[in-house]
Parts: sequence; C-alpha cells; structure tokens
Amino acid sequence: MVSGTKRILFFFLLSLTFLVNTNTAEAQLLGAAKTTEEPVKVPDDSLGRRTPQGTVNGFIKALGDQNYLRASQYLVLSKRSYRKTAERIEIAKTFQKLLDQGGNFSPSSILSNKELGRLDDNLTTGIDLVGNVSTDKIDIQLYLENQSDDSEPALWLFSAETVEAIRGADISGEKTFLDRVLPKFLKDRKLGNVPIGHWGVVVVMAVVTYLLSRLLIFVLIFLIQKVWKKADTEKGTAIIDAFTLPVQMYLTVILFVAFTQRMGISIIVRQRFSIIIITIGIVAFLILLWRMTDFVSMYTRSRMNNRGRASAVSAVLFLSRTMKAAIVVIGIIALLGIIGVDVTAGLAALGIGGIALALGAQKTIENFVGSVSLIADQPLRVGDYCRVDDIKGTVEAIGMRSTTLRTPARTIVTIPNGQLSASKIENYAHRDRFIFNPILGFRMETTPDQMRYLLVELKSLLLAHPSVINTPPIVRFTGITADALKVEITAYIEAINFETSQEVQEDLLLRMLDIIESSGTSLAYPSQTLYMTRDTPVSNEKAEEVAKTVKKWKKNGELQLPKFDPKRVEELKGSIKYPDEGSFNPDDEETLL
Repeated sequence: MVSGTKRILFFFLLSLTFLVNTNTAEAQLLGAAKTTEEPVKVPDDSLGRRTPQGTVNGFIKALGDQNYLRASQYLVLSKRSYRKTAERIEIAKTFQKLLDQGGNFSPSSILSNKELGRLDDNLTTGIDLVGNVSTDKIDIQLYLENQSDDSEPALWLFSAETVEAIRGADISGEKTFLDRVLPKFLKDRKLGNVPIGHWGVVVVMAVVTYLLSRLLIFVLIFLIQKVWKKADTEKGTAIIDAFTLPVQMYLTVILFVAFTQRMGISIIVRQRFSIIIITIGIVAFLILLWRMTDFVSMYTRSRMNNRGRASAVSAVLFLSRTMKAAIVVIGIIALLGIIGVDVTAGLAALGIGGIALALGAQKTIENFVGSVSLIADQPLRVGDYCRVDDIKGTVEAIGMRSTTLRTPARTIVTIPNGQLSASKIENYAHRDRFIFNPILGFRMETTPDQMRYLLVELKSLLLAHPSVINTPPIVRFTGITADALKVEITAYIEAINFETSQEVQEDLLLRMLDIIESSGTSLAYPSQTLYMTRDTPVSNEKAEEVAKTVKKWKKNGELQLPKFDPKRVEELKGSIKYPDEGSFNPDDEETLL
C-alpha cells in the first residue's frame, strides 16, 4: 500500500515538472516571437546628438544658456587631453567667440535631421559640413562627425580636427565692431543671455538694409530704363514690376546676413533669425513665380486677342490658375519643412490622393488635354464651318470641357474635347480653293461633232471665267454608259468663302446650260428607249473579206491573239494623227514662228 502511494506521488511530481517545463518553454518561445516582431527601440540621446541638426541646435542652446560645460559635450574632447573641466569650458567659450567674430552655421532647416547625415554633399559618409569661421586671421571649416559604429546609435559631434583648429586659434586682442562701438550698459544688460545691444542692432540693421536695398533697386531701375529702349513700353514695365519686389527682398536678406556677420552680432541671435531669413527667401521666390505667371498670362492673352483666338483665352486663364495653385501648395510644403514639420507623410498622401483623383477625374483630364491639343493645333476656330465625323456645323464656342457646333438645322451639338481631338475633322473654312467637279451625261443621240463642240466650248468657258483659277481646267469625254455619254469636268473656283463659291458655281452651270442648248443636244435622264427599225441583213461580202483577212493572218502567222507581236506594236506607234485634222496644234505654230 505504501509502495503504491509512493508510485502515485512519484508520477504526480513527474507530471507537475513536465507541465512547468512546458509552460516555461512556451513562455520563452512567445518572448522570442515578441522580440522578433517588435524592433528594438533606439534610446534617445539626452543632448539630442543623434542627427547633425540636433547637435547644432543643442550646441547653440547650451551657448545661449551659458552652460559651457554642456556645450563641450558636443565636441570631440579626449578625457586624457582635457581632464580639467575649466579647460573644456574654455574651449567652448573660444568657439563662441570665434562664431561671434565671423562664424556662421547653416540654417537649421538645411541641416540634416537623419542619423546618417547628408549623403549628397560629396563628403565621406558620417561627416557633414555645417558651417565655417572666417576672420582676417583664420578660416576654419566646421565639420560634424558620427562617432558611433554601424551597430550603435548615431552620435554626432564636432570633429577632432575642428576642435583642434578652434583650440589653436588666436583670439587675443580681437574685438568685434559691436564690442568697440556699443556703450557699456548695452553690453552688460542682457536679454536671453545676449547683450541687449545686439538685439537692438538687429532691428536697426533690418531697417537699414531694407532702405539700402530700395535705394539700390531705384538706381538699378533707373539704369535699366536708360539702357533698355523697351523699358517704357507696357511689356517692359510689366517685367520690371514683376522682378522689383522679389529682387528687393533677396537683396535685403543678403545685405542683412553680410552686415550682421561682419559686425559681430552673437551667433545665438543670428541662428535664431536664420529661419526668418530662409522664409523670406522662399517667399520672395514664390512671389517672383506668381508675378511671372501673371505676366505670361497677360502677355499670352493679349496676343490671343490680337490674333482673334478668343477660344484660347479661357485655356490660358485656366493654366494660369492651375500654376498659381501649384505655387501655393509648393510654398506651404516648403514653409512647413523650414519650421521643422516632416512633410514626407504629407507628400505621400498627396501622391496617393493625386492618383485617386486622376483615376476619378479621368474623363475631365482627357477633355482638358483635348482642349490643349485643340488650342495648340488649331484644327478649329470659332466661326469655322466644319464636319466632325458625320456632323456638320459652324463652331460657336471652344471651352475647356467641350466644343459646341450649330448645325444647318439650327440645333446645337456639344462634343467633349477629348472625343473631338480624336475625331476626323474636316474644316471647310481653311480651303484656299473650291473644287468644281460636275459629271454631265448627254443623250445617246449626240453626234461626235456635237461632242467635239461641247468639249471645246465648255473648256473655253472655264478658261475665260475670271473666278476660275488659272490652273488648266480638265474637260474630258470619259465614257459611254448604257444611258448616256459621260463628260467629266474638273476645275477650281477662287472665292473667299463657301457662299461666294456657290455663286460662281451657279453662274458656271447656267452658262453651261446655254452651251448645251446651242449645241443641239441635251442632258440624258435615266430612261429606256424602244427603237423600232427594219432588220438589216449581215453583209456577206464584208464577212468574206474579214474571213480572208483572218485566214491570211493565220497562214502567215500574223494573228495578234492572244498577244501582239512587239514588232507590230512598234509599227503601230504614232501611226494615228493626233490631234485630228482641224485641231489646234501648238507645235505647228512654233514651227511657223
């Protein structure tokens, strides 16, 4: 009994151990799976040194707080070489003095905010150029370098070469322009750890550079008006007005940056104003684009109106408004990027939204492209009489979506421009001549002499008529059908429009009726005529003669069937006199002369 109880207890403990081990293994597997699914989050650096932008901004902030020990942590300083805290602080202060005397950082919005830094600056990966120090004595390029390995989070610091150049710079006796001219109380009193005099000078320099840029623009415009002969015209004035404000804004910014840097204004103040400076530059560029769009639109619409192309004016206005909308969107994206907003997701959303919009507005876009094609190629103009596929009418309007035609029945037909641009268009308004091509059928009783008379007189009429183009007209006896003798006429009428050509055609047809009446014959009509006549027997004599002739051909091997002998063809060539006897021959006239 006891042994059975021990066995049961043993198996119970064994099962419990198995369950515990199984649960532990499952927990380990779930933990491993969770670790695989969730990426390891890189810890943030307390000083913001993961990107070049964060390093420069953090360094400027530390200088503004006058926390030079913290500022030294943005520099590559070996603990062995710079063991003393005072020495580390002294290097940071020296760096600030050099920046105040003639240093400059790239604007924050231009600095890379990626851990890899900039990859398009032709520098080694892990090194970024972020500014420079340029005075009368020294010239130092300011580089940041990623101090971490590829397997570790990025850590961007001012490179050891940059720190050594700063440490070795001689700043003794160097005073900035503001240090020499500002009163002591403006240097002692501070606002944001910056002498209050620096803030005042910034305001004064903003006003001074603005006034100076206006003066320079005035002089520049005066010189342009003296040199450029078309400056006083409407076109010249519009171009000058379009460039004046943007150029003045650019000039103000350039003068402001140059003067403030040379005067020794604190790098803290200048770096804070860098965003405003970049913003003004972008706004100036957008204003220039906006004004140039207005100028091109105005100039193009004026030319279209002068040429009578009223239908193109609406297209020019639409393109102008579209361009302005694009300028606004680009400007908003650029300004958001300057203030630090990540616009990547927004651009991706705009791209997806643009694709969706393009798919949803496919017909609208097709009609717009068709409108542009119609305006560029000009197969139609307002007032033209034309045929589009099976529809004839006068063009009344060419819009951005569709074109309207008024048919001869006085109805309005609206055709989408996308469909119109792909249709077969026949424009009658652009004809330089109108074809005159009647086919006349004369009665079978018309004699050969009557036909000759008709051919001569009809062609004489066309040659003599002043509205028929000098190109020789064609009048030809073209065939004998079951009910008529066919004469085809081809000539071209010279007229300014279709109505005038109809008048000339009417006159020609009336004169032709007079000629037909005077010839003694008449036009044929579809009819059947029953001839009653006596039977004429076949001529036996002529049949015998023909039979003898054919027999002779066969005997001599001269029967020209199924093919003609080439020798016989040569004998026949030119054996018939043409033109016939009594016909005018220009060659005979030249011989007599």
